[in-house]
Amino acid sequence: MIKVREVTFKNSILIPAILKLIDEGHTVTLPLKGFSMRPFLEDGRDKALLTKVGELHVGDPILAMVNNEHYVLHRIVKIEGDNMTLLGDGNLHPEHCKTTDAKASIIGFYRKGRTTLDPIAGRKWKTYSAIWMSLRPVRRWLLGFYRRVWIPIFGYA
Repeated sequence: MIKVREVTFKNSILIPAILKLIDEGHTVTLPLKGFSMRPFLEDGRDKALLTKVGELHVGDPILAMVNNEHYVLHRIVKIEGDNMTLLGDGNLHPEHCKTTDAKASIIGFYRKGRTTLDPIAGRKWKTYSAIWMSLRPVRRWLLGFYRRVWIPIFGYA
């Protein structure tokens, strides 16, 4: 029997090592931590496939550095010159950074324990994204319902 041991590193140690691999031309699969991309991505369940930063577009999820060494995986909601506004799907308040603070682009996500990638360029992700972004005015209530009613009854979506 193979014994598996899980090791956890602080983001301040792990993310720079991941970014070095990405700069060398590798793609990296990163297990997700936190709840900022709910309801589509869950803490400890889902993984993101990261690559070098490409062209930045509104609606794309990226790994970015905000507030001096604080890394977030959020969606771009606005680009004005070299300034970006980011918002996690599960967040109500945006964060701001420069386009140069975008550290990795996301190719797609491995969701719900699946081994097949949900690419962000695919119809499924684009549909989810368009609907969720259009619901921003009522997001507070939808997230509250998801957290207080949906998860206790049905578990993670």
